Amino acid sequence: MKSQKAPAKEPQQPISPLENASQGVERGITLRLRAYRLIRKLLIGFIVVAVINVLFSNFFLTPKMYKINRDNRELMLKYRILQDRIRTAQRRTDEIRHRDNHVYRTLFSADTLAIAGIRQPYPDEKYAPMADDPFARLMIPTWKQLDQLARSIYEESLSFDELTPLSKSKEQMASSIPAIWPIDRTKLRNGIGAYNPRRFHPILKRIMPHKGVDLGAQRGTPIYATGDAVVEMTNRGGFNGGYGRQVLLNHGFGYKTRYAHMHEVFVKQGDTVRRGDIIGTVGNTGRSTSSHLHYEVLYKGHTVNPVNYFNSKITEEEYERLMEAMQDNTQFESL
Repeated sequence: MKSQKAPAKEPQQPISPLENASQGVERGITLRLRAYRLIRKLLIGFIVVAVINVLFSNFFLTPKMYKINRDNRELMLKYRILQDRIRTAQRRTDEIRHRDNHVYRTLFSADTLAIAGIRQPYPDEKYAPMADDPFARLMIPTWKQLDQLARSIYEESLSFDELTPLSKSKEQMASSIPAIWPIDRTKLRNGIGAYNPRRFHPILKRIMPHKGVDLGAQRGTPIYATGDAVVEMTNRGGFNGGYGRQVLLNHGFGYKTRYAHMHEVFVKQGDTVRRGDIIGTVGNTGRSTSSHLHYEVLYKGHTVNPVNYFNSKITEEEYERLMEAMQDNTQFESL
């Protein structure tokens, strides 16, 4: 058999430069399309992730946000607990202040403590740095409550500082504070001239306070020390500003008593007297128009109504009769 010959290969035609360029353009377009598709998929992926993240953030909390919210809730709870404790402390301080004014100070015969401005709230400028804080509505009222409590505690501390020495010397104080009539009430004559800070002066024709009470009595009527004291000053003659012969007793604890228009003075400066001791007699010296005793009670340098320091056991009916009798009697003096 005759062997068959393989068909002869056709010679390849050479690729023209135009075809080669066309194939390169097609490959470039294909690569760009693939790149665009990849970028589009990535952008869509980012958008999907962002949308999922927003939805998750709105409906679910991340661990970090959960911790922040939990801390905020705990902080608000602590502030409310603090406010409750401040209110409780303020109520207790108010109770102490009430006992101080109506029990302790009455017991020791001390005036109510008055300190100008201590109860005035701080200006709003103090709290201005907190105004922009997200929790300003909670913080500012709490700080105001704390400041008010601090002022109340400070006020009571000052009051107790004043009352402490009085409590330690209660017995001495009880015998020192003016507490009796300076003359025998059965010896009173011609009525009683009242204490009047707004008295119209009968001679000078102007407002001039009458700083004591005038107790009319015959000349020579004994005058008694109204409490244990040391004689601070005596004037045995002369006009002496209208007081005439007078005695000024220092009882301690902020109290002093003045006895004026006396006829005789039985004590001298530096003497110690006891309640009920006779220190002189009623007279008509100084600016006086009839025999009487001008009696003053001074507390911490200011005159107070002596009637409040007469007999502490006086009944309500006796007190009312006494006040009715104590009119602006001008027959005694023109001090």
